[in-house]
Amino acid sequence: MTGLPRVALITGAGSGIGRAVALKLQGAGYDVVLVGRREAELKKTEVQASSGGGGFLVAPADVTDEAAVKAVFEQTRARFGRLDVLFNNAGTYAKGVPLDALTLDEWQRVVGVNLTGPFLCAREALRIMKTQSPKGGRIINNGSISAQAPRPFSAPYTATKHALTGLTKSISLDGRADNIACSQIDIGNAATDFTAKMAVGVPQADGSVRIEPRIDVSHVADAVLYIANLPLDANVQFMNVMATAMPYIGRG
Repeated sequence: MTGLPRVALITGAGSGIGRAVALKLQGAGYDVVLVGRREAELKKTEVQASSGGGGFLVAPADVTDEAAVKAVFEQTRARFGRLDVLFNNAGTYAKGVPLDALTLDEWQRVVGVNLTGPFLCAREALRIMKTQSPKGGRIINNGSISAQAPRPFSAPYTATKHALTGLTKSISLDGRADNIACSQIDIGNAATDFTAKMAVGVPQADGSVRIEPRIDVSHVADAVLYIANLPLDANVQFMNVMATAMPYIGRG
């Protein structure tokens, strides 16, 4: 793909990790499609564009809405002609309650965003990547280290991130014949609004509440850019990026 413009689509691009990754890729020359439910927040990402970088396309959409997802990918193909990288980043979590106090609505809401959303986006990305010329591309899923070491009262989040690992492996296998690579980056304690409570203390497996160290979100953006820039004959299947001193190794 030497000489061709590179195009990336990022979900959850209006804040946190998604915004940081969007700005990092745009600054590196990618044209970036910004996807998220809140158009105003996507536009805040857009105005932070680096001069001399790629372009932005603001494409508001709910990743759980099949028709909206299809429309975003059709917009992407119409505007840029191809898609090289999908970063499945949009995610959410349920209220921290014991499993027996969890409502079905809360469970389904988390499953919709964290699992159905990545499926819908990956499906549309595959359809473009298989038919473009030259064909191929890369899908990067934002997983979580919680998939392997759960936090207390986090069943919906943990279950969906564990399932996302299976989706990552399946995409890797099913995309192989069409030069489509799939990676998963599992992030521990990036400093975003999502992890703000860690700065004041969060429940631990032993029943205590402790402050946890966090890392600057730029480290995550650097990691995603590294994976995105790999040639398609090389892949990082799984990567952990985490605060060194967080209670993950040995959690519980």
